[in-house]
Amino acid sequence: MDPNAKFFFKRDDGSSGVSPLHATTRRHFFSQCGLGLGSLALASLLTERTGAAQEPLANPFAPKPAHFGPKAKNIIYLFMAGGPSQLELFDFKPKLVELNGQPIPDSFIEGKRFAFMGSSHGTKLLGTRRSFKRHGQSGAWVSELFPQTATIVDDASFLMGCRASLFNHAPAKLFMNTGSGQFGRPSMGAWITYGIGSESNDLPGFIVLLSGPRGPRGGAVNWGSGFLPSSYQGVPLRGGGDPILDLSSPKGISTVKQRQTIDAIRDLNLTHLVQTGDPEISTRISAYEMAYRMQSSAPELIDLSGESEATLRLYGVEKDKPSFARNCLLARRLVERGVRFIQLYHTNWDSHGGPGENLQGDFEKVCRDVDQAQAALVKDLKSRGLLDSTLVIWGGEFGRTPMGENRDTTGRNHHIDAFTMWMAGGGVKPGQSVGQTDELGFNAVEDSVHVHDLHATMLHLLGLDHKKLTFRFQGRDFRLTDVHGEVVTKLLA
Repeated sequence: MDPNAKFFFKRDDGSSGVSPLHATTRRHFFSQCGLGLGSLALASLLTERTGAAQEPLANPFAPKPAHFGPKAKNIIYLFMAGGPSQLELFDFKPKLVELNGQPIPDSFIEGKRFAFMGSSHGTKLLGTRRSFKRHGQSGAWVSELFPQTATIVDDASFLMGCRASLFNHAPAKLFMNTGSGQFGRPSMGAWITYGIGSESNDLPGFIVLLSGPRGPRGGAVNWGSGFLPSSYQGVPLRGGGDPILDLSSPKGISTVKQRQTIDAIRDLNLTHLVQTGDPEISTRISAYEMAYRMQSSAPELIDLSGESEATLRLYGVEKDKPSFARNCLLARRLVERGVRFIQLYHTNWDSHGGPGENLQGDFEKVCRDVDQAQAALVKDLKSRGLLDSTLVIWGGEFGRTPMGENRDTTGRNHHIDAFTMWMAGGGVKPGQSVGQTDELGFNAVEDSVHVHDLHATMLHLLGLDHKKLTFRFQGRDFRLTDVHGEVVTKLLA
């Protein structure tokens, strides 16, 4: 007997044919049968829509319970792209100034790797030319380049011995943002919104704001969602004009017509969702709905006409001019609207000594770009009662070497073994410095904080256990901290 005979049938005219069941999979069967599970599911989904402006089926940003009581509700991450020199800003080393121009001892650099080997190995020590003073009751050292930041030291906690693992810009930015130097991993903002959602209904839970002469090296992978659903990726907003390109409706398209179009696309997507079970279709539906709501919420967000002149002066915002200052003010407004994770990138902090990146005029300019606004952000959040629930983080992907680097002028090379970051608000104990570097600022010698530790602490302040925030992909559980990370308890209030 033909083993496939069961798939054949006889017609009334005596001819034979192949049964349609031969090409029907179990998924097709359940989705297509008249009273099957697929049809019942689709009917259920469609009947949930009782009005034209109905919310999406499942909001991926709906608030979710944390693992334990959170100290912070929102995060503003001020990312200084390019690696700011801690030795010109926060880590004052009198011994380095004293030994300026002398060779660095071989014991420091033996076995070490730098981004530009030839220009750093054997190069002499470089003491800062900047004046430092102690500020506030905490007595934190801050250089003359950050006079406004010096006024908030008692609200901040400084991490003096930060460490990273990768010493070139794009991989290091990726590592700081995703906990890995490999492409395809979710960024910290994606992990957080996946873990606890957002409290904003009309804006994405993760928003990115850019300023400076160019975008950060690596680009969108720094705020990508990796293998998490794509709804959790960061959404870049422009500070002027249309917040998002092509967000506005084309001329001649009425609100009613647009709503009808979105509803029709939604119904088609629902049908396809039932047939395939692909979760990315749910993401697509949510994206359409979010874009529709953002047509009113995003322009309202960037309209600063309701802000007082005193507030604009506090931040140093110039009318209709995109800037880091404007983005800092937008970050506060985003927190007020419940957005969970806001990340500001400002370039260019690269200080090798080449054109446009020297430690004299170029470095002074980039410091002026951010000093007033970052201090104003902390003060403004505090005055509005938002700082206690908003964690502000400041830092780059790595720091700078204590020895100089010889180019057109003398600069500093990339350095991953010791650099400075600071945090304020959101459950952080204020007015302290955690960690210490050696007398040359080369190595962390006390309370070293690795990037994985930073991520673990950040998640902890949001009420998330970094070991439990996982996502199964390709047969294993992944997490932001990989298999590393310890909460920095000295930071906690």
